[in-house]
Amino acid sequence: MTLVLPDKDYWDKLYTSHQYAYGTEPNVYLQEQAFRLRSGMKALALADGEGRNGVWLAEQGLTVLSVDYSFAGIEKARLLAAQRKVSLTCQCRDIVQWEWPEQRFDVVAAMYLHLSAPERKLVHGNIIGALKPGGLLILEAFHRRQLGRFASNQEAADIFYTASMLDEDFRSCCILELLEGDVLLEEGYMHQGQAAVVRMLARK
Repeated sequence: MTLVLPDKDYWDKLYTSHQYAYGTEPNVYLQEQAFRLRSGMKALALADGEGRNGVWLAEQGLTVLSVDYSFAGIEKARLLAAQRKVSLTCQCRDIVQWEWPEQRFDVVAAMYLHLSAPERKLVHGNIIGALKPGGLLILEAFHRRQLGRFASNQEAADIFYTASMLDEDFRSCCILELLEGDVLLEEGYMHQGQAAVVRMLARK
C-alpha cells in the first residue's frame, strides 16, 4: 500500500465546508518575509486552497494570482478577498498541466505543495521559469520525518521534502535560507500540532 495523494474530489469536498480548513491567516513563514515585499510586486500563490496566503499577499499591496486545483477552494478565496477588501485574481488550474507564465512574478509562495517526485521536479522547474530574475521563492512543506504521522510505507516518502532535495531542485537559484526543524502549526483545523517541516527562501 502506498500513500495516495488527494484528488480534486477530496479538495472540493474539504473546501465546501463553511469552515476554512487551514484557517484564514497566512502561513507564519510567509508572514515573516513581509519585510522583503513591496507594494506593486507581482506574486503567484501556488496551491492556494481557500486563499489565506494569496489574500495576505494582496493585503501587502502585491498584485496576486492565486492558483488552485479546487474550484470550491477558489470560490472561498474570492469570498475571503472580498471580506478583506483586496483584489485577488483566481484561476482553477492543475499546475502539472498548466501552461506556466514565463518570467512574470517577483514572488512565488509555495506552501505545503506536495506532489509525486516527477511532478515535483517539473513544477519546481516551472517555478524557476515563472520568476523574474531576482524574484523570490518562499516555500514551506512537510519534511520526510513527518511521514510516520500520515503513513507507514516508506515508498510514499517522495511526496515529502528534505533540505537536500530542495537544494538539488533549486540549484540554479541563490538559496538564501534552507531550514529543517519542528514547528507548532496552528492553521485551521487541518494543520494543528507539532510538525516536521522544511523552509526555503531562494532568489532566482
